[in-house]
Amino acid sequence: MENNELLEMVRNKAQGWLTKSYDEDTRKQVQALLDNEDPTDLIEAFYKDLEFGTGGLRGIMGVGSNRMNIYTVGAATQGLSNYLNKEFSHLDQIKVVIGHDCRNNSRKFAEISADIFSANGIKVYLFEDLRPTPEMSYTIRKLGCQSGIILTASHNPKEYNGYKAYWDDGAQMIAPHDRNTIAEVNKIRNASKIKFKGNKALIEIIGKEIDEQYIRDLTTISLSPEAIQRHHDMKIVYTPIHGTGVKLVPETLKAYGFTNIIHVPEQDVVSGDFPTVVSPNPEEPAALAMAVEKAKETDAELVMASDPDADRVGAAIKNNEGEWVLINGNQTCMLYIYYLITRWKESGKIEGKEYIVKTIVTTELIRTIAEKNGVEMYDVYTGFKWIADVMRKNEGKKSYIGGGEESYGFLAEDFVRDKDAVSACALLAEIAAWAKDQGLTLYQLLQRIYVEYGFSKEVGIFVVKKGKSGAEEIEAMMKNFRENPLKEIAGSNVTYFYDYASLKGLSYADNETLTLDMPTTSNVLQFYTEDNTKVSIRPSGTEPKIKFYCEVHSKVNSIEDLPAAEKAAEEKINQIKASLGI
Repeated sequence: MENNELLEMVRNKAQGWLTKSYDEDTRKQVQALLDNEDPTDLIEAFYKDLEFGTGGLRGIMGVGSNRMNIYTVGAATQGLSNYLNKEFSHLDQIKVVIGHDCRNNSRKFAEISADIFSANGIKVYLFEDLRPTPEMSYTIRKLGCQSGIILTASHNPKEYNGYKAYWDDGAQMIAPHDRNTIAEVNKIRNASKIKFKGNKALIEIIGKEIDEQYIRDLTTISLSPEAIQRHHDMKIVYTPIHGTGVKLVPETLKAYGFTNIIHVPEQDVVSGDFPTVVSPNPEEPAALAMAVEKAKETDAELVMASDPDADRVGAAIKNNEGEWVLINGNQTCMLYIYYLITRWKESGKIEGKEYIVKTIVTTELIRTIAEKNGVEMYDVYTGFKWIADVMRKNEGKKSYIGGGEESYGFLAEDFVRDKDAVSACALLAEIAAWAKDQGLTLYQLLQRIYVEYGFSKEVGIFVVKKGKSGAEEIEAMMKNFRENPLKEIAGSNVTYFYDYASLKGLSYADNETLTLDMPTTSNVLQFYTEDNTKVSIRPSGTEPKIKFYCEVHSKVNSIEDLPAAEKAAEEKINQIKASLGI
């Protein structure tokens, strides 16, 4: 589209937001965008409509169709209401759960959504205050609801907010429900179609009672209560990074039996401005810096942090020299899977119908652990809704052990259908206690896994490309990698190339075209090489980024071999970056 055409299109779209269907403040802001000589902000606000991606609706807050505001949230809720009323017309009462995180406007968006659902005759269970995303998922199943939403932008910067939509199994929506909901949302062309005037009789406030049930159910997945009892006073530093984990994670740790939980008081303050961090992302060292300092002051053994909606967990542990190091999402996922499978085996619970799930960009070392222990493994797309999809299909037939992804998400229980930092924090503390029983630190347990199953190093490289021009750059990069696939990466020949957008692959050795067995297409490319290197490339579904996932492997015979393996892996990663041109 030419620039003049684009500008005309967004101006026409913006003019539609000047009608009486929109409040006075919104109209003033839109008019200011139209009056500005520089059309950049106008274009960014209106050049497209927010769409459901791997994490639902997510965007920068502000006026416009491409922004999070009461009208885009309202259109999403009205569209979802329309779809629910069609899909569940046979029910006497359709029910939904609404939760929200600590972000600016989250409570406002949650209350407006409650009004819209109720105006459409739908019963609403609205949490009294901020709550973790996994608890909302839990509540859908617990209260027999048909859907649920949570207002959150997960770990995005403070300018963002988001809207995740869930189905009756407690998982984020996938096809056909996501597509059908979007179709209904797209029919809402202006604010006059949104029923903002709620029916208070259909809105029920929920809170403490659900919290207690959720925590009680989480304690049922504990596998080593005796180890916790022996090491109950282990010093654990936990930070919610201003978010929803502030109450439930410490309470769950206590319910598990841990008695020495150390807080970071400045980060217990609930705030959508995230005053102590640039970004509330537990993947980033800066977000854990204050917690690590607290651990040094108190001589703690474990540091854990959850993101604003408490579905992701980041952790830091001491290495063999007593220095604090962050463990990445692949390593935490590997620790969880190793521990769960080991304890299930020791408890005699492995009977041949157990399974785990990981995403295609998560370390292949997890596959090795599962296969060597006779546990089935499923590989799915990025986004926990795909892990939940496997759980739904296997419900009542096979036993779920756990599932996770490299982006710091894990789920150990089957009564929740999204990643859960509340249970993940409790479980990681339990693993630390279990390791202590064997005279090991978590770091030494990780080393033991590498020696037993092989060493791997995974590095994610995320290239930020903001706005419309950035989206076009990302599209061009994906097109180039797709049409000119790499034949060699870091000096090793490519053996397999997979394109999940076409569900076709190529075996270089056999010059054979392969068909990929996946439930739908996805804009992901993968390369495997002769030396077991894996490179995955995908645009983010929730952020203006193109993501490169690099994974290298080597065999080590002892713990003494690990430093050399680590150094060689770092050199290899640098060579991979050069091959990719990033």
